Amino acid sequence: MKIRASHILVQHQYEADDLLRALKSGKSFEELARKHSRCPSSSVGGDLGTFSEGRMDETFEEAAFSLRVGETTAKPVRTKFGYHLIKRTE
Repeated sequence: MKIRASHILVQHQYEADDLLRALKSGKSFEELARKHSRCPSSSVGGDLGTFSEGRMDETFEEAAFSLRVGETTAKPVRTKFGYHLIKRTE
């Protein structure tokens, strides 16, 4: 099974918490990714493209594959890279 997802990667949990509040208040995920994400995918609004299981960090994958299309993680997901907010797009 393949999915498509976007993410915002930040170094600290407080940054992810602030961004999550911004999302809940109606801010655009893609715009926040462009402005705040530390990942090279920030230039495309956090889009990671499509991927199958076994391609990403295990914790990241668990969160991404558990989402429904259009849904964003309810809390930051911590991996060895930092803190992610993940949105499943397909």
